[in-house]
Amino acid sequence: MIELLPILGAALLAGLLGSAHCLGMCGGISGMIAVNAGVTALSTQLPLAIAYNLGRITSYAVLGAIIGGLGQAAIMTVPAIAAPIRLASGAIIVLVGLQLVFDWRLLAPLERSGAVLWQRIAPLAKRLLPVSTLPRAFGLGLLWGWMPCGLVYSALLIAATTASSAGGALTMSVFGLGTMPAMVMTGIGAFRLSQTLGNARRAAGFLLIVIGLITLAMPIENMLIGGGNGMPHH
Repeated sequence: MIELLPILGAALLAGLLGSAHCLGMCGGISGMIAVNAGVTALSTQLPLAIAYNLGRITSYAVLGAIIGGLGQAAIMTVPAIAAPIRLASGAIIVLVGLQLVFDWRLLAPLERSGAVLWQRIAPLAKRLLPVSTLPRAFGLGLLWGWMPCGLVYSALLIAATTASSAGGALTMSVFGLGTMPAMVMTGIGAFRLSQTLGNARRAAGFLLIVIGLITLAMPIENMLIGGGNGMPHH
């Protein structure tokens, strides 16, 4: 579990302070929840926004479990790749940090490939509008969690390095919870939050780079002393 903490920390930071990117991808639909529901009272908007985001995080957790399970299956098939996968974890965290600092679109090709799946899901999402009930909001979030997004894919790459379904689901859940404050606030009309998050994004990126380097150091130290396989202990 100790070696999983940097991964969870990286996922949380990526979600919390990378949310300025999320606002561009998902902020519109989050804001539409209140508009389409025709509500003005915070007491009505807030539950819908929370339900939508809980649905989105649920989808992230499912994706994390799938990708983490695939990583686990790969290691069980070829145990020798355990240490390289752990090293990849640190490298991916560093790349996510660089993406936040310099606003690089490192995963644009993956976003384009994911758009094919989204074209099939989008019509279903439209059927849930207007969002007037909690089940509709949750269902819309479940579908929206599959939207192609570079930041989400970055978090999935981190989740894959946990090499377990539980670890992958936990990583993506933590990432989703990190994005939730910005998305909930957007859903109730606090659009100025995006500017604040944008200013904090670079600082978060630098912090992620440090976390990634620390994560890289762990398996390297294990290999140097010959006492570990570089994989996290759950």
